[in-house]
Amino acid sequence: MIATAPAFPSAPGLIGQQVRYQLRTFSRTPIAVFFTLMLPVTMLVLFNALFSGEEVNVGAGRLPLRHFYTGGLAAFTAVSATFTNLANIVPIRRDEGVLKRWRSTPLSPWIYIAGTIGSAVVVAVVGVVIVLTLGVVAYDLQVEAAKVPAAIVTFLVGVAAFAALGVAVASIIPSAQAAPAVANAIILPLGFVSDVFVAISDPPAWLDTVGDIFPLKPFVQSFQAAFTPAVEAPAFQWGPLARVALWGVVGLLVARRWFRWEPTRSTGRRRRRPREV
Repeated sequence: MIATAPAFPSAPGLIGQQVRYQLRTFSRTPIAVFFTLMLPVTMLVLFNALFSGEEVNVGAGRLPLRHFYTGGLAAFTAVSATFTNLANIVPIRRDEGVLKRWRSTPLSPWIYIAGTIGSAVVVAVVGVVIVLTLGVVAYDLQVEAAKVPAAIVTFLVGVAAFAALGVAVASIIPSAQAAPAVANAIILPLGFVSDVFVAISDPPAWLDTVGDIFPLKPFVQSFQAAFTPAVEAPAFQWGPLARVALWGVVGLLVARRWFRWEPTRSTGRRRRRPREV
């Protein structure tokens, strides 16, 4: 019998291996697990304990604050798992030389990038399910079958766009030390003007405009609409979703243009010591 060489794994199989590896690395980083998965749950419990029983008018209609925070923090969890994590992880691995070593292996570089992004999406799914489950169990969140497709499509558009934006920001961040400051300086202020942390029924015109320009608010409101009784099924918010998708395209173009595999070399030179006579 003629021995046949083992078949080389397919691209999906290789990406799956990378996703498992990245998820294992994530699970062994307690601070990442806390800020990505546990912090939104903690905030949901605290906000509902402080503001239970109130209602607010938002883009999705009038809804109780407990539902407002459940939908908003679920969407924010997806953003944290994709945008914030990728904006932090990619520069760290670039400065450590990991990206450079990846590029020198026989595997296509996009396999590694796809595995990193895929693991972020899996974490986003887990985080959103945890927050929504807590909302259903503890805060009377209603999940209508007719609106589930809208929630899924909104989630997919959102995580794709924010993953692209996370890689784009990572591409232009100069160093790993600057990554956490830049990522948090972008996403945390937006959370206060994008119906995530604060429910503003009648915001000033300029504040409303700022929130509408950036992608977080349309994503959050579109996701909230899928769980708002005042919004009729199927609850697709095509206009806001188009804006989120457009930001994703911008992020993709920026990442494609400025993504770097090698760490930035210091331009400064050490002064040579004078030779002793």
